Amino acid sequence: IGVKLITCSLVHRNMGGGEVYKVQTYLKVRQAYNLEGKSERRIANELNVDRRTVRKMLEYSSPPGYKRQKDAVSPKLDPYKEWIDQVLETDKKVHRKQRHTVKRIHHRLRDELGFTGCYTIVRGYVSKKLLKSKEMFVPLAHEPGMAQCDFGEAQVTIAGKSCKAHYLVMQLPYSDAVFVKAYPAENTEAFCDGHASAFIFFGGVPYRILYDNTTIAVKKILDNGMREQTSGFISLKSHYLFTEGFANPARGNEKGGVENLVGFVRRNFMVPRPQYDSFDAFNEHLEHCCRQRQAEVKRGHDETVAQRLLQEQFLPLPGTPYECCRIRSGKINSQGLVRFGNNDYSVPTYIGQQKVLVKGYVDRVVIIFDHKIIAEHKRSYGAEEICFNPLHYLKLLERKIGAFEQAAPLKGWQLPPVFKRVQNALCRKDKKDGLRAYVRILRLLESHTVAELTRALESAVELDIVDEMAIRHLLKRQLEGRPPNLSLLNHPAISLVNVDLPDLSVYGQLCASGRA
Repeated sequence: IGVKLITCSLVHRNMGGGEVYKVQTYLKVRQAYNLEGKSERRIANELNVDRRTVRKMLEYSSPPGYKRQKDAVSPKLDPYKEWIDQVLETDKKVHRKQRHTVKRIHHRLRDELGFTGCYTIVRGYVSKKLLKSKEMFVPLAHEPGMAQCDFGEAQVTIAGKSCKAHYLVMQLPYSDAVFVKAYPAENTEAFCDGHASAFIFFGGVPYRILYDNTTIAVKKILDNGMREQTSGFISLKSHYLFTEGFANPARGNEKGGVENLVGFVRRNFMVPRPQYDSFDAFNEHLEHCCRQRQAEVKRGHDETVAQRLLQEQFLPLPGTPYECCRIRSGKINSQGLVRFGNNDYSVPTYIGQQKVLVKGYVDRVVIIFDHKIIAEHKRSYGAEEICFNPLHYLKLLERKIGAFEQAAPLKGWQLPPVFKRVQNALCRKDKKDGLRAYVRILRLLESHTVAELTRALESAVELDIVDEMAIRHLLKRQLEGRPPNLSLLNHPAISLVNVDLPDLSVYGQLCASGRA
């Protein structure tokens, strides 16, 4: 069967041969018959078209499209349609990955019910049934001050390392404004920080925010449909005073705007794959993309997103910022470590094995004892990692100097080369006493910077007076801005004092009298 090139979307398929004709062929046939008075036979011969096809072309001014009058093989499937309908209905209650495929339905019809028809018949019937059963939705209108929130994931490269970014997307459906911020993990502190940042970006707090049933906000869905909410989410609501709404389980379409935006952000803001030195730099890029999008005019509107954003209705921002952290109680173990988020963080060992309060922020971990901050670390998102601050162990090492060489907190501590030179000089006479003196010098870092102590050590090495007391003196003199040599020449306001030389003959008289 020959197939002619289709240049028009309107086509007609001949019932006999199934040949496809252009709309131009219809024009030629109808002109030849109605204007030139040619017969159907002659037209068929001249155009090499079947006479029955010519007759049909005379009935229509353009190709009507092919319509099958009757499913020739459908009757074969009639006795089995009720069984197929039951299978499809049962599949609605089964996990989507364990539902029947058309191939599986055909195999069961063949093996269990003795069906002799082909796969194509079954596929055609199932396809029509699934199309008819597809859910329909009511278009929704969004009022000013409404928001939707969700998390998405994307692969990024941060500081040269490949990792997964979890980005929070908040959308205002009325104005189509959007805010995006990425984090190393999807957790309570990222959830709260994302909200706080979004509210500042929008310039206010939406009256109502719609969520899915994320475990960050929802502990449990109760039998009556109510949600038992987490303390962290309740605290966030209490600070900003917005009301919440939750989509029904597995019904992402109920917040379809932000669901679609999660994919839009990934495709448009994160392609090609983002490569940044830090999450802060990455988030600057995302915020820039959000602001650029506000210049667009969306379909069905005459104003830009930025202009419609001004029409949103917000609650005012609170006078005090929200502390975006997760608070946990903890206890210092015998090695001076406190666990948070499956990682351990060091604290000063002199505090002992006490109970403490741990605040986990997106970027740092703060440990509090007796209402005072005793340690602060950069947040680790690894697994079972230990974050040491060497200064926390120096006081203990001064007493247990035998553990110095194998002390884990000191491994990888990057100090300027002069520190090693000072250590070697102190240990030449007596290694144990020298190490203790070196530890005491390192403890100066508890109150001074590395740069300040480095300059004092370099001065000590240069003057060849590598001694603990000398180094302390040089450090103090350096901080006070005193000159290397004390001289009164540059201080004329201070009067000079002349001291007479003693009479040494008095000493001789004392010796003669036996008193010396």
